[in-house]
Amino acid sequence: MASGVFDIKKGVRKLNKEEKTKVVSELQTKFQKAKGVVFTDYRGLNVEEITGLRNNLRSAALEYKVVKNTLAKIAAEGTPVSIARENFSGPVGIAIGYDDPVLLVKKVLEYSKANEKLQIKGGVIEGSACNLDALKTISALPPRKVLLSMLAGVMQAPAGKLARLLNATLSQFIYAMQALQQKREE
Repeated sequence: MASGVFDIKKGVRKLNKEEKTKVVSELQTKFQKAKGVVFTDYRGLNVEEITGLRNNLRSAALEYKVVKNTLAKIAAEGTPVSIARENFSGPVGIAIGYDDPVLLVKKVLEYSKANEKLQIKGGVIEGSACNLDALKTISALPPRKVLLSMLAGVMQAPAGKLARLLNATLSQFIYAMQALQQKREE
C-alpha cells in the first residue's frame, strides 16, 4: 500500500511525493517543538472515537495525529523522538504536547481508561523515552504550574530562614547593646 495519511472523511488516502514531503516536514517541526509525545495503538477505534480523542486533547491545546509509520520514522530523524523509533510499528497514533508533558500523559491515559481500545505503546517526555509504566508514574505528578510553585517555595524557604536568623541575631545584638547602655547609665 502506498504511504498515506488518515483523513476522517476519506479514510486512508494516497499522497503524492509533494504531499509526503509536506507531511514529513510538518511532523518533524512538531517533534522538534514537542515537550511530550505519546504513541498509541488506535486499532478498533471508530471515527467518532478518534474524533472524541482529538477533541478531548484539543481542549487542552494538545494534538493527535495518525500518520503512516514510514513518514513518521523519517520525520523523527534528528529530533528527540528518534529515540523511540521502535514504537512506529502497526497502527500508530501520535499525541503531541508543547507546554506541559504531564497534562498530555494524563489526558491520553484518562481517555485510554475510558476507552480500552486505545492502547498506549510508549512515549518521549522531555527527550527521554518512556514505557507505559513510566508514563503512569509521570501522570501522577502535579501539573507544571503546581510543580513550579512548589519549587519556588522550596527555594524561597532557605532565604526566608536566613533573613529571620539574621534579623534575630541583629535584634539580639541590639537588645544586648541597650542592656549594656542601661547598665552603664545606672
